[in-house]
Amino acid sequence: MLGRLLRLGRRRFECRHPFPERDWREARERLPLLSTLGDDEAIRLGHRAWHFAHAKRLSLHPDLAETVTFDAPARLALAAQACLLTLGWSEREHHEAFANVHEILVLPAAFQRRVEEMDEAGVVHAYDDERVGETSHQGPVVVSYPDLMASGGLDGFNVLIHELAHKLDLGNSLDIDGFPPLPREIDPRDWYRVFMGVWEDLQARLSRGEATPIDDYAATHPGECFAVCCEHFFSDPGRLHQAYPSLYELLTRYFRQDPLPGHDRQCEALRLW
Repeated sequence: MLGRLLRLGRRRFECRHPFPERDWREARERLPLLSTLGDDEAIRLGHRAWHFAHAKRLSLHPDLAETVTFDAPARLALAAQACLLTLGWSEREHHEAFANVHEILVLPAAFQRRVEEMDEAGVVHAYDDERVGETSHQGPVVVSYPDLMASGGLDGFNVLIHELAHKLDLGNSLDIDGFPPLPREIDPRDWYRVFMGVWEDLQARLSRGEATPIDDYAATHPGECFAVCCEHFFSDPGRLHQAYPSLYELLTRYFRQDPLPGHDRQCEALRLW
């Protein structure tokens, strides 16, 4: 019933707000990540992003708004990177997954938060943590403008995907723990086993002073491991597949997408260009 109502609402929305084909083409041209999609996927993502851009508040900090033009292609490009995570899901699943997303706020630069942590001896340590993005259960998704501009490529970094992955993670609790709501076809024990294997491998490499095959920020917390792996899955799937094939296969089942073929085609096109 909900799915039918959402489809009806979407048709009514697009009658009032016709899909901007030209703006969507420009958005795709701006970001190599969006050029990895096939035609059918691109059409579906474009329409979903168009609806997302109207349903959610996408805003610039006042200081940034004085110098940056947030035009329709830019808004679509931002929304599309968020909606890329749910592209393989139904309209109902997409709606439910991002029910806790109300606003995406872009700040002029990275920002600091005062953090307090207790060590194993019970001693509390306070320090200033510089962040390029953050979110909470019902709070806004906040990202820095320079890091937003650095996202959308094919290099494994995407601050929007990272923070929206946290929103998915928060779908079943108030904690970012790397254990989002899972579809029935994925056994939670398999999820735990595969991610724990990646976590232990990262920790072992760092303890030996070795480089990690993916961004070592994944080793700081299980929730960050999930978010970093999502970044790689969509924007550098080849690296993730080579390093952790079992994890890559698990994420293809979770997202119901396989970005690797499209990514390989786009990388080859860029190489020839």
